[in-house]
Amino acid sequence: MIQGEKIGLRARHESDVAVLHEELYEDVATRARADSRPWRPTPVESGKSPFTVTGPSDEAAYFSVIELKEGQLAGEALLWGIDTHNRMAHIGIALRPAFRGRGLSVDVLRTLCEYGFAVRGLQRLQIETLTDNGAMLAAAAGTGFTREGTLRRSAWVYGAYADEAILGLLADEWAPTKR
Repeated sequence: MIQGEKIGLRARHESDVAVLHEELYEDVATRARADSRPWRPTPVESGKSPFTVTGPSDEAAYFSVIELKEGQLAGEALLWGIDTHNRMAHIGIALRPAFRGRGLSVDVLRTLCEYGFAVRGLQRLQIETLTDNGAMLAAAAGTGFTREGTLRRSAWVYGAYADEAILGLLADEWAPTKR
């Protein structure tokens, strides 16, 4: 497990899948804002849940987020689209509703940056989020990400187009957490 101040990132356990699927996937309106792919009705029992445990991959690193204080599953975090040639990756996080608003997102982002920069040796991490996602924009800014631009009407979100913000952080801009 890679530990932050309030959270830990660990490998996904089979017992995490049903909880994440129910709270993060079955909430269609929220999932449509978090994933560029269209939502499809997918029963967790099908083995095709986006949270299903898979083996290691060169293209993505999937984590379960654990709140350290209580040891509870708080959500998911991932690096995806890992490009080993250009040494960059994209970041994604999703917290269960009961864990939102607790200030965990900044710690999740900092811990993902530690994994991406210190463990994987990447030189750039990137976040794409809807421009009205104030919580993610604030967490990214609090982690040191720079807003690099806006992609106008680039996301189809539950019946309407929305703008996306692009944020980036370079390895030499990253300030590791002192332990």
